[in-house]
Amino acid sequence: MEWFIADTTASRTTDQNNDWPLVSIITVNYNQSGVTLEFLQSLRECTYPNFEVFIVDNGSPNDNPLRIKEAYPEINLCITHKNLGFAGGNNVALSKVSGKYLLFINNDTEVEPDFLQPLVQLLESDPTIGMVSPKIHFFHNPLTFQFAGFTPLSRVTIRNKAIGFGEKDVGQYDMTVETGSIFGAAMLVPRKVIETVGPMSEVYFLYYEEHDWAEHIRKSGFSIYYCGQSLVRHKESISTVKESPFQIFYLNRGRIIFARRNRKGFWKLVSMAYLMGVAMPKSAFKYWIKGRKDLSAAIWKALWWNISTSKKQIQS
Repeated sequence: MEWFIADTTASRTTDQNNDWPLVSIITVNYNQSGVTLEFLQSLRECTYPNFEVFIVDNGSPNDNPLRIKEAYPEINLCITHKNLGFAGGNNVALSKVSGKYLLFINNDTEVEPDFLQPLVQLLESDPTIGMVSPKIHFFHNPLTFQFAGFTPLSRVTIRNKAIGFGEKDVGQYDMTVETGSIFGAAMLVPRKVIETVGPMSEVYFLYYEEHDWAEHIRKSGFSIYYCGQSLVRHKESISTVKESPFQIFYLNRGRIIFARRNRKGFWKLVSMAYLMGVAMPKSAFKYWIKGRKDLSAAIWKALWWNISTSKKQIQS
């Protein structure tokens, strides 16, 4: 069940003869309408002349998403009946938006006024590019990188590194280059790529779905890019990692799902043996001796979920 409240004012699209293709900007709200309003305020300064905005409220139990529509009547708002997860929330919008390009962006970001043009220009210039993420700074640490591309995911550990993480921005990552994976906080994807490859898999619920999507997009013959001429600021802490059973469960669960879905033959065997036989039991033991039995239990729960869930069930 969904409630869809459409734009009742003039569209943000400027005119039918606009030379810039329509971009559909999609973001998901969950109990953070105040944060979403701050995101929309920054978006009001966007100089790109042809975009629409679609907010999905992901079944927020302790929020009033209608205040978003009241403050910004030009946006489209969809309210779901429950939390559908990161992929599920974003996927709700796919059948309701009209853009040639779809920007999936976290609500806890703020954008530079000119952030969108370089991303669109890049995709317009090369139809073989399947998705692109901008340069991302930490919002509360000015000029400090969170993301300037990714190294490829390890075939065994299913981990990678964010290029530039924690570095001061002195122009060293202003280039546009192919990258190892995408950053789910902000990613622009052509509609034709989604129609070819399909949407993000909803089996993950949280964590690894964007890496899985990037993997499938790359295997379909498209490339993944980082664009250093576009800047978004992310309200995530550079130093504070709030570990919770919820986070630990979905992170470990997602890592194994990724290996099961995307590794084949020898590398699948090695990766699964490492994750389920070495890395995760080791982490569970460390949490246990530190007195975090809740986090240890979350890892074992993630392992059991994958043991008890068939390959067919994770292929959707």
